[in-house]
Amino acid sequence: MTRETDRDAPEGLTDPIAAQPGYEQTETRIAVHGHPIHAMSVAFPIALSFCLLGADLLYWWTGDAFWARAALWAAGTGFLFGMLAAFSGTAELLLVRGIRVRAAAWTHAIFAVTLLAVLGSNWGHRLYGFETAVLPYGLLLSGLGAVMVGFTGWHGGKLVFDYRLGTSKGN
Repeated sequence: MTRETDRDAPEGLTDPIAAQPGYEQTETRIAVHGHPIHAMSVAFPIALSFCLLGADLLYWWTGDAFWARAALWAAGTGFLFGMLAAFSGTAELLLVRGIRVRAAAWTHAIFAVTLLAVLGSNWGHRLYGFETAVLPYGLLLSGLGAVMVGFTGWHGGKLVFDYRLGTSKGN
């Protein structure tokens, strides 16, 4: 069986990472009935990060305190769900050798930790005075968070859809 990396390499060259033991081991170890927990749990912080930006923009546009309060809840809930997703993602990274040896997995992890730092600081910024926190720094943090979600999600999607990392092989 020929791996994609072997087909793309010039003749006579081999990928030293692909030659490591356990490189082909990419099946999830953190799953419920074969459903990977990390892949399921990342939807919430992604959606809440975009809701946070939307709520900030709506507060800026309308001045209605409801949107500032909604942004506070989106920031906090996004951060907490992001922490849960981070636990399962870190477990996958450390327990599955085929994930751990790939640089792209570490890049995704670094982006994800940075996103969590942005979400956590955004939430902390809003805890005492959610209306005054929106402009300008809350909105700037929300925009940065949305950009970080793009980078993190793109790398995570590439790992799952292109490399089939952290998925279940099934029967």
